[in-house]
Amino acid sequence: MKSPRSSRRRLALAVVVTFVIVGIFTVRLVDIQLVRATQLNAQSTSKRAITSVTYAPRGQIVDANGVVLADSVNRYDITAAPVNVRSFERKSAGGAKITVSVTDAAAEIANLTKQDPAAVYLDLTKNPKSNYVLLASSVTTATMKAITNLGIPGIYHVLHPARAYPDGAVAGNLVGYMNTDGPGGGLEYSQNKCLASTNGSTKYEQGADGVQIPGSTVSSTPAKPGGTLKLTTDSDLQWFAQQAIAQQATAVGAQSATSVVLRVKDFHLMAVADWPSVDPNNLNATPAQNRGALSFTDQYEPGSVFKAMSAAMLIDTGIGSPTMQATVPSTWHTPEGGTVHDAAPHPVQHLTLTGVLQNSSNVGISMLGSQVPKPVRYDYMKKFGLTVPTAVNFLGEAGGSLAPWQKWDDQTKYNVLYGQGVSATALQVAQIFGILANGGVKLPLTLVQSCTRPDGTITGLPSTTGTRVVKDSTAKTVVNMLESVVQGGELSNAVKIPGYRVAGKSGTAEVAGPGGYGSDRVVSFAGIAPADDPQYVVVVTYTKPATMKSSAAAAPTFKKIMSQVLAKYGVPPSTTPLNDYPATTW
Repeated sequence: MKSPRSSRRRLALAVVVTFVIVGIFTVRLVDIQLVRATQLNAQSTSKRAITSVTYAPRGQIVDANGVVLADSVNRYDITAAPVNVRSFERKSAGGAKITVSVTDAAAEIANLTKQDPAAVYLDLTKNPKSNYVLLASSVTTATMKAITNLGIPGIYHVLHPARAYPDGAVAGNLVGYMNTDGPGGGLEYSQNKCLASTNGSTKYEQGADGVQIPGSTVSSTPAKPGGTLKLTTDSDLQWFAQQAIAQQATAVGAQSATSVVLRVKDFHLMAVADWPSVDPNNLNATPAQNRGALSFTDQYEPGSVFKAMSAAMLIDTGIGSPTMQATVPSTWHTPEGGTVHDAAPHPVQHLTLTGVLQNSSNVGISMLGSQVPKPVRYDYMKKFGLTVPTAVNFLGEAGGSLAPWQKWDDQTKYNVLYGQGVSATALQVAQIFGILANGGVKLPLTLVQSCTRPDGTITGLPSTTGTRVVKDSTAKTVVNMLESVVQGGELSNAVKIPGYRVAGKSGTAEVAGPGGYGSDRVVSFAGIAPADDPQYVVVVTYTKPATMKSSAAAAPTFKKIMSQVLAKYGVPPSTTPLNDYPATTW
């Protein structure tokens, strides 16, 4: 028989053990519910929480009339949760139930995404406990809907906007393109600050079947679309200019070609065309060297188009006038022992400065232009915009090259007067003629008008502050002198436009190579219309033409594009007579 004392000890021990156990559970409960509640709740949520990216569209690029040149379109990534993929039943067209195996489902998806069925099946089955696998990227809305309608368990789609260029190669040289990892060229790259979007995210809880639990959104960060970039260009005119230079470049076997259309009143670029040009929708079809904008990046020795600038220097300094005289042989031996040649042999000519432009005489402009001191010549050339990129500041834009006047040797100091020994881009040549057309005032060349944010805020407005380069009277005089090139020069019939007074200058420049100047040429024509009320400048260039190595190759394209510009924008015909300066002294 057990003693009462022993029973009491056992009872006391049992009570103590009970209290210890209860205490342990109490401490654990307090730890879970109070001390670590936030941490454990977060861990619990994270095990069933899914974060979904909310894609924001990249901003549009539009022309001056709102025509879309670059846009974001809806594309979808097709994903799967293999843990939920299984055979299932589907009703046939006749209403009977049929069993669709995973193999069948993989084949159906592959048929719509143009993939290998075996590869899709492997993605669905190689990791059966996985909650995510990417099956196809950037499929169209139609393909996404067709896959959704298959009703395959565990198959999902995620919106993933992609870039599209509705006009293809039209303005492709300007718009640029997108790489898989971001902007790759042109305005897409340089204006990314305006165009870029910021993706958002949504975090929600999913059930064991991988489907979102209704009403379970945990947090959401809103997506921010990109802004709209508005250009100065006209897509119809851009197309026309691209077609025009492409046709002639092919006909004369040129390596490349450019055309620039500049509106005089505000220096807006209405068209900047290159050939060859890139189609951003099919980037791989374009060689890397043609994916940029040659008009901005390709600098060349422009040749005789520079004579217009040289004539402006002479007149603006008061050294020269339209009737300034020179006795011009076809070859001139300079006082320093150098030699300047005209393009073709000719008898001694008695020319005015106007006649020097009309006959495009290298000798004549060298003899007359050299009367302007070298430092003054250099300063004028810089004021006209040489040595620095234009205000557009396009991606990779070149600034041309002009050695400081102190480094001009006895030949270079003459050569620069007729566009050799100095380089420029097609945009810089257009800028020179724009200054002359605009009464001697240089305005900032403009390609981008504005960036409009989704909230309506407008940023990126270009500067409109002008800088005087030459006197108004000088500019008007030179434009009148350049009319003689169109009226009486050898290209007269190729560049005259009925009803309009046109001023212009041709250029044929030798191309320097490793061994010096060879037989290759860059040929061009730059002009202004109407000359009595300048409104537009057109510049056309062809690089290394094979069958026509003179500015005669560029003149017809100038006429074609300028005629289109005048008609398109309803420019009234000229009504005042030409102020015809004499070309010869007798």
